[in-house]
Amino acid sequence: MELTPAALKFVLHWGEMGQAWGINRTMAQVHALLFISPEALDAAAISTLLGVSRSNVSTSLRELITWGVVRRVHVIGCRCDRFEALKDVFETFRVIMAERKRREMDPTIALLDHCVSEAKAAGPDEAYTREQLEKMLEFTRMVTMFYSHIDRLPSSALQALFKGGATLSRLFGPGRPSASSGSERDAVPVGSSTQAK
Repeated sequence: MELTPAALKFVLHWGEMGQAWGINRTMAQVHALLFISPEALDAAAISTLLGVSRSNVSTSLRELITWGVVRRVHVIGCRCDRFEALKDVFETFRVIMAERKRREMDPTIALLDHCVSEAKAAGPDEAYTREQLEKMLEFTRMVTMFYSHIDRLPSSALQALFKGGATLSRLFGPGRPSASSGSERDAVPVGSSTQAK
């Protein structure tokens, strides 16, 4: 396999994006390479294509397998392990979100819960801090709950949800109708003084 200019740009950008998310650059590049590769690759091929050390590739592969976005495959007649990435982008999104929830959101909720308890025990002096921490805890729990609903959707439903973004913004956006707006609010009762003018 050779990296085309488009493939190289994608791999490099995925590495930069991964680094911005707090993920090792090489790990993100390995994932990107395996995602666009039409066949499973061994560690030596990955190392050569990316120009990184075998040890760095091995560490990245172990982590990607732990995340669940890459798996080890065996090819008949080949002694070395080969690796392939999940090819379904929605399934990849689901797996990455689940891992980020486990590593980031769950510990954050536990910490916030503990901090709220400490602030409550501190009495009136910590009232404002407690209120702010409770708001953050409630928001974080809502995000986690929303994710749990998303996680149960099949990929086809998840795709439909994403494609329906414009519909959702119309339903829940600033211009949505409410009980105190729209035709009900603007209607003028028959016989009112406004109508007589």
